[in-house]
Amino acid sequence: MKPWGQQMHKAFDEMYDGHERVRAHYREYERWLAEQTPEAMQFKRQEADLVFRRVGVTFAVYGDKEAPGSNGAEGTERLIPFDVVPRIIPAKEWKHIEAGLKQRVRALNLFMHDAYHEQNIIRAGRIPADQILRNAQYRPEMQGVDVPQGIYSHVSGIDIVRAENADKVGEYFVLEDNLRVPSGVSYMLENRKMMMRLFSDLFARNRVAPIAHYPDVLLENLRSVAPVGIDNPTVVLLTPGMHNSAYFEHAFLAQQMGVELVEGQDLFVQDDQVLMRTTRGPQRVDVIYRRIDDDFLDPLAFKPASKLGVPGLLQAYRAGRVTLANAIGTGIADDKSIYPYVPDMIDFYLGEKPILSNVPTHVCREREQLDYTLAHLDELVVKEVHGAGGYGMLVGPASTRSEREEFTERLRANPENYIAQPTLALSTCPTYVESGLAPRHVDLRPYVLSGKDVITVPGGLCRVALRDGSLVVNSSQGGGTKDTWVLER
Repeated sequence: MKPWGQQMHKAFDEMYDGHERVRAHYREYERWLAEQTPEAMQFKRQEADLVFRRVGVTFAVYGDKEAPGSNGAEGTERLIPFDVVPRIIPAKEWKHIEAGLKQRVRALNLFMHDAYHEQNIIRAGRIPADQILRNAQYRPEMQGVDVPQGIYSHVSGIDIVRAENADKVGEYFVLEDNLRVPSGVSYMLENRKMMMRLFSDLFARNRVAPIAHYPDVLLENLRSVAPVGIDNPTVVLLTPGMHNSAYFEHAFLAQQMGVELVEGQDLFVQDDQVLMRTTRGPQRVDVIYRRIDDDFLDPLAFKPASKLGVPGLLQAYRAGRVTLANAIGTGIADDKSIYPYVPDMIDFYLGEKPILSNVPTHVCREREQLDYTLAHLDELVVKEVHGAGGYGMLVGPASTRSEREEFTERLRANPENYIAQPTLALSTCPTYVESGLAPRHVDLRPYVLSGKDVITVPGGLCRVALRDGSLVVNSSQGGGTKDTWVLER
């Protein structure tokens, strides 16, 4: 743990170096910013909020005790705060990030195929069998099932951060893999549209790599993994419905791709074929981009009470008559207890060293690492292995004694449910807050598409912790978003 220290170092600033000089890739933007008045920037911020609210670029927070009228059962609609200062990544850095992302996703897909087939990585002793076979995300129904082209995660959202002392290309770290139903890409696209609307002159002064083609690339990749023999596949996007927190994104992506947005009741299975109800009669469905968790996909196979899924869907899937993106069972690879083994996967399946490193991680199911975690709770970030959205975690340096005591009890009662990591000083980016321009911590979620090829769209969703000193960037925890610019030169 020495290289990471027992307390946070001064955070790396994306725009300024250690001598308060503007970094080369921000110079053109900084010159433009110096020409703007505070009043003009405030006006632009207000315009962005107005447009986002009118378009309906919102998300729902469930069980938010602070939200007026919330009883924890329904989502409270909120506008995601948008910051007008972009995060800028130079071309050389992005090339490095992109190579690391593609490497990681290739290894993760090979791992998922292996986990549900030969299980060679278990036989080789690289991952303990019970870490996979007794994992809550392991789906025995998928054992021996061949999925098209061996691809399980067609859409992957890989959370990366730049941590303290990261003063050269390569000092990026993977914080988390999101392989089940990764969200947020619609906000990435809307952020870019907003920046081009508000500051069109900026794009004339900076060569920013485009991202508007993401829906076209996504559709092409989904069509490329259709069942064998289907030349003109029908693709649909399956949503839980309008009350889901990410419904805006579901509707947005379906519209952008030109495919039908469907709910479970719109589909049925007949003779192992998935069909869609239409005004012209049943229509065959070949690829389902599903935004519903495994448990709710098929009431005959998983949760019998589910009204969101399609009865018989698993049987049609096992028969190879429909492709699900992402595949059932992908949770086994993005579970936080599996995360520490990804570097081993890259070595085992690809024979390569990881391009992007993991954050050092303590697996609390192991007694020695649990003892270390308990002794250093005030320094570590403790996370539930199945947690998401910033919930169910302890940020040690920002915690109270009573919170640490409560987490001590949780850890001792169910150590296998937790991992712990050092508290990273996430890099900061200048951000407009009420007091003016100030540094705020950021992370980045690039999206990796796996189909005929493995493709990334330059940049990703940059999330920013708007509260001073906060390291929690999740929108459900008060975070906001920024446009991410990857420079083409």
